[in-house]
Amino acid sequence: MHVASIEIQVSYADTDMMGVIYHANYIKWLELGRTQLIEDAGFDYLEMERAGFYAPIYNLEITYKKSLKLGDKVVVKTWVDKNQGLKTVYGFEVVNGEGEVCAEGTTTHIVVRKEDFKPIQFKKAFPEWFQKYEEIKKQ
Repeated sequence: MHVASIEIQVSYADTDMMGVIYHANYIKWLELGRTQLIEDAGFDYLEMERAGFYAPIYNLEITYKKSLKLGDKVVVKTWVDKNQGLKTVYGFEVVNGEGEVCAEGTTTHIVVRKEDFKPIQFKKAFPEWFQKYEEIKKQ
C-alpha cells in the first residue's frame, strides 16, 4: 500500500471564531492529499479532464477527533482504500506534529463524461491508472 503525505501550511484565514481550524477547510486539504497521491502514482488529474472526464466526489465521510489550531503542523496522509470499477474510495488521515490523528475518513469518487456527466467505469476509461491503483491500494 502506498500512502501519500503532504504538509499543509495553515493560515489565520483557516481558523474560526474559536481559534481552531474551520471544519470545511479539511475538505480542501483532502483534495490536496488526493492530488499528491495521483502524482505519486504517475498520473495527472488535469490529463483526465483534457481527455473529457471528471472525477467528482460521490460521498464524503469525516470524523473529527482532535482540534487543530493556528501554528500546528498539519499533514494529510492519503491512500487508495478501495478501487472498484465504478467507484474509487480514498482513505485519509489528518495528523498533527505529534502524529496524533485529528481527522479521518474517506472520499468516494466516480468518473463521469464531461459532456453529459454520465458515469463511466474508471477501469475502462483509464485502464493503466486503474491498474496502478490496484497495485498500490490498501490490502
